Amino acid sequence: MDVNKAIITAVQTGKVILGSKRTIDAVRIGKAKLVILASNCPPSIRGDIEYYARLSKTPVYIYQGNSIDLGEACGKVFTVAAMAIREPGDSEILKLVEESDVQD
Repeated sequence: MDVNKAIITAVQTGKVILGSKRTIDAVRIGKAKLVILASNCPPSIRGDIEYYARLSKTPVYIYQGNSIDLGEACGKVFTVAAMAIREPGDSEILKLVEESDVQD
C-alpha cells in the first residue's frame, strides 16, 4: 500500500485530526481509529500518545518520514508530528493496522 496516497485520500475524503494536542485529545476520548506519528515526533508527545492509545486500544503507526514529510503527505505546508484518523473516507488507510509496522 502506498502510505502517502492513503494519507492524502484520508485528508481529502475523510475526517482527520492534525497536531499533537488534538491527537492526544482524540485518542484519550476514543474518537481516533488510527494514530500516525512522524518518525521524529518528540519523545514526550510520543509517550503520551502511545500511553493513551494503549488505554483506548487505538493502533499507532510510525510514519517512515519526519514531520516535514508527514505534513507534505497531508498536503499541508507545515510540519505534522502526529495525526489521528477519525473516519478514513475513501482511503484504505486503516489497512495499515494489519501491516507489521503497527504498534499496539
